[in-house]
Amino acid sequence: MLKQMGSYNIWANQKIIDVVLAIPEEKQLAEVPSSFNNLQKTLLHMWDAESIWWQRMKMHERFIRPGDNFKGTTLDVVNGLMSQSHLWEGWVNNVSDPMLEHVFEFRNNKQEQIKMPIWQMLTHVFNHGTYHRGQLINMLRQLGEEKLPSTDFSAWCRKR
Repeated sequence: MLKQMGSYNIWANQKIIDVVLAIPEEKQLAEVPSSFNNLQKTLLHMWDAESIWWQRMKMHERFIRPGDNFKGTTLDVVNGLMSQSHLWEGWVNNVSDPMLEHVFEFRNNKQEQIKMPIWQMLTHVFNHGTYHRGQLINMLRQLGEEKLPSTDFSAWCRKR
């Protein structure tokens, strides 16, 4: 299932990215009520989250958050997000069951010590992307976009 979720995550991200990159930059950066107030910031948050979880899993002591002091374009953001998503897909396609059961330890943003198995973390990473893709669709609707893709898991399954 996690292998499928890794592939689905890339497919669904790309569907949304295609729409975002096709609209003018002023719409990409226009303020829209949501958790993050524009399309670029939402995509940047998705990249930050995938990157931080990757670094946690790899036991990095200090995290490099792509969004810290970010000065690039939306294209830079989506290239970073897709690169990170491909790392996840490659990793889940080559992981063993014992590695998925491995419990790793990390500090969350509140500096609380947390332990969880890798498979739970991966489930969270992929669900987190789904949540924010839903926000992106809603934001695109608010910006007047009408041709929006279905990014449902079942749509991905039917395309396979």
